[in-house]
Amino acid sequence: MALKVAVLGATGMVGREILSILAERGFPADEVIALASRKMMGAEVSFGDATLKARDVDEFDFTTIQLCIMATGDQAARKYGNAISAAGCIVIDTSRAFRSDPQVPLLVPEVNGEAIEDYTKRNIISVPDGATCQLVRTLKPLHDAVGVLRVVVATYQSVSGEGQRAIDELWIQTKGIYVNQSPDPKEFPRQIAFNVIPSIDDVMDDGFTEEEWRIASETRKIIDNDIQVVATCVRVPTFVSVGEAVHIELAQPMSAEEARALLRESPGILLIDRREEEDGYETPIGAVGEWATYVCRVRDDPTVENGLAMWIVADDLRNGGAMCAVQCAELLLNRGVFAAALKPAAPNP
Repeated sequence: MALKVAVLGATGMVGREILSILAERGFPADEVIALASRKMMGAEVSFGDATLKARDVDEFDFTTIQLCIMATGDQAARKYGNAISAAGCIVIDTSRAFRSDPQVPLLVPEVNGEAIEDYTKRNIISVPDGATCQLVRTLKPLHDAVGVLRVVVATYQSVSGEGQRAIDELWIQTKGIYVNQSPDPKEFPRQIAFNVIPSIDDVMDDGFTEEEWRIASETRKIIDNDIQVVATCVRVPTFVSVGEAVHIELAQPMSAEEARALLRESPGILLIDRREEEDGYETPIGAVGEWATYVCRVRDDPTVENGLAMWIVADDLRNGGAMCAVQCAELLLNRGVFAAALKPAAPNP
């Protein structure tokens, strides 16, 4: 028996990033299979030094593999996720399709890795997107130390969250402005070049958007249901990375100096807080292609008791769902879930 892993949605931005991370981290699969819709069949994607040709998902037999990482849209994830898991193949899903399902663990491995045990309920694991990943990585050590009561977060989210066509639209509009070409919004409701759009996803009855609701809901599910979270999500004209201005109300006193010392030693976090320097922080451009969640400008918030304020930034493609998905696969591996597939074949008598 051999360990076989499929990446569904391998030709998309997140799928390509998953393949890249699997190769870089040396995930010990005997075979990695690229899957996509029929119209993308035969498209080539990179896997380390190798090139994979995408195979038709509708013709693939999922009983032949142990793990499928899905990097599709919500509708496709619902269509294929249940069928794949029913075939006995473990599913790790990067979409929003299963995040609210109480029987599906929502994981950021550095934060709540122990919850992976619950994957057996439906054979599915869900991971959040980049905005939630970097937020909960930062909140968890603070919550463990003194408790987090309330979080107010404003996100500055790149266009990569909407896919390749959104990146192309930003590029075309930016070039066009210099030649007096009128912007033609298609992927966004307003011009995105040299602009910010203070609304991501559909607006609900209470005035919050679904993206803002998801960040609050997912943070509570991953860390603690009693944490109060209010978010304002803003689309900004950057290609990759998410920045977050975060204000935190703690249950007990913790100074900014103590918080910096704690965060400096926390997994997945790189503290860059050199206040004596004019540029002692990280920006979205500096985070592109990097593994870490950068935490910067940690300071006391004097407007609330036990308050902190900080700036967080990370590459939402690499540090978000793609990285979390691969880390979940590694957790399963380390817990012996694939032990049978990794056993060497018995010698012929």
